[in-house]
Amino acid sequence: MNWEETIDARGLLCPLPVLKLRKRIKSLKIGDTACLLADDPAAVVDVPHFCAEAGHELVEITEAGGHQAYLVRKAV
Repeated sequence: MNWEETIDARGLLCPLPVLKLRKRIKSLKIGDTACLLADDPAAVVDVPHFCAEAGHELVEITEAGGHQAYLVRKAV
């Protein structure tokens, strides 16, 4: 799957990965996707929670090279 925005939050701790995602997803159009790269252990809880609260779709989470990639589709 292709995405419009890549957000590299590796090395950042909670709440910075979600804050970066929230800021960058605002500039996307509804239906566009962003890929957040994060290695903060709290992100596995924080990102799905953010998506649920903000109304965005968490399309998938993949594990790669010591970090996770969260694919998020802007829904609102």
